[in-house]
Amino acid sequence: MDNIVRKELPNGKLIPEVGRLLNEGMEVTMSVKGFSMLPFIVGGRDSVVLRSLCGKTPEPLDIVLAKVSTGHFVVHRVIRVEDGRVTLMGDGNVCGTENCTPGDVLGKVIRIDYGGRMYDPDTRLMRFSARFWIFLRPFRRYILAVWRRCL
Repeated sequence: MDNIVRKELPNGKLIPEVGRLLNEGMEVTMSVKGFSMLPFIVGGRDSVVLRSLCGKTPEPLDIVLAKVSTGHFVVHRVIRVEDGRVTLMGDGNVCGTENCTPGDVLGKVIRIDYGGRMYDPDTRLMRFSARFWIFLRPFRRYILAVWRRCL
């Protein structure tokens, strides 16, 4: 079995370590906080497994860990890649996007742990769900209000 090391670190120390491990070819599992990726990832409950893109450019619908232009790190969905710029948006956000370069993407989410059940975000069903959720952007505010009350 693989060596599993569990550590709790502040983001200032955690993210550089995650980047180092990803660059060494390892997969990294991280807990996530916040609700910016609802309904697909619930902060405080779910975790994500990351893998390096190995120099490849992320594609629309990928979920990535990236350093955005504000200097913060986010786990958000890629909604557009053009002219050397990656545009991200959290699934739980009703408006507002972040930008980064492909080089600012530390890793791609390859599995989501929903409280013990693992899901691959690249399956046909999950990608269809993501596309449909993007289509529902004008109605997200109302859907998420109900969703948050049910959590």
